[in-house]
Amino acid sequence: MTDRIGRRDFLALATSAPLMALSPKPGRIFACVNEVSSANVDFRLAMEGYAKAGLKAVEPFFQPLNAFVSRESPSTARRVLGDLGLTPVSMASIGGIVEPTPDRQKSVDMWKSRLELARAIGVDRYVVPVLGTQKYVAEDYKKAVDNLRDAGEVAKSFGITAEIEFTRTSTLAASFSTALALVREANHPNVRLMIDTFHFWGGPSKFEELEELRDGEVIHVHLEDVPRQPVHELLEQRDRVFPGEGIAPLRRIIELLKRKKYTGALSVEMMDPMIQSMDSYQLGLKVRATVERLLT
Repeated sequence: MTDRIGRRDFLALATSAPLMALSPKPGRIFACVNEVSSANVDFRLAMEGYAKAGLKAVEPFFQPLNAFVSRESPSTARRVLGDLGLTPVSMASIGGIVEPTPDRQKSVDMWKSRLELARAIGVDRYVVPVLGTQKYVAEDYKKAVDNLRDAGEVAKSFGITAEIEFTRTSTLAASFSTALALVREANHPNVRLMIDTFHFWGGPSKFEELEELRDGEVIHVHLEDVPRQPVHELLEQRDRVFPGEGIAPLRRIIELLKRKKYTGALSVEMMDPMIQSMDSYQLGLKVRATVERLLT
């Protein structure tokens, strides 16, 4: 992976209208970058690169953020974001919260400390992926709903909303329709649904399921594309490609979400180690170009 923005992407930036897609203001959809995309880059350097590229919204990732605050402080991290004009619109991520497992409380206790950090840097939403891959039975889904309600109460105590993410390899919630049903059954104001387009199009979900959404029901979106190869059964997280470089009908998905009154981030979350070591300025330009192309 080169760390230089391609000519096509540069021209897309150079010729685009003044970007409504950058400012994270209520009532609009805007470009965002998930910091896991720069997992091998220092927090401050990553933020400086994103800001230089013109991005205004970020989704801090716990590990690099925690490494930074361990050396500095949460207030310093918040000041870095503020000085650079970056709004932290969400934070990622922790598993083991929804799944009915005997050691779930350990995950919840860990999450509480992360929620404290999220609150300290000004984040009001936290990604909670469903990752479990054991064999589940019908009773486990009732427990999962109870866990979601409990998660909602935990998140509420920090002034934060839990964003529930289905994942394509989970045996508990691999599909949009299952995650939607769980969130609706939990019926807690601090438990909301998010969509990751890699998990959506690379998993068992169907495009038509999005029609089931009520207006404003999705609270957050991770935006990536699905490559033509490898086949879906062999896909790994690192196989994610930038929006527009794969086979997912991202423009159709975004248009439907708009019709369902989605407003908020399109947060690009890349996991290829080569991308994760990329110059964050070049990465920020790439994120801008790929998201803006889908919004024009």
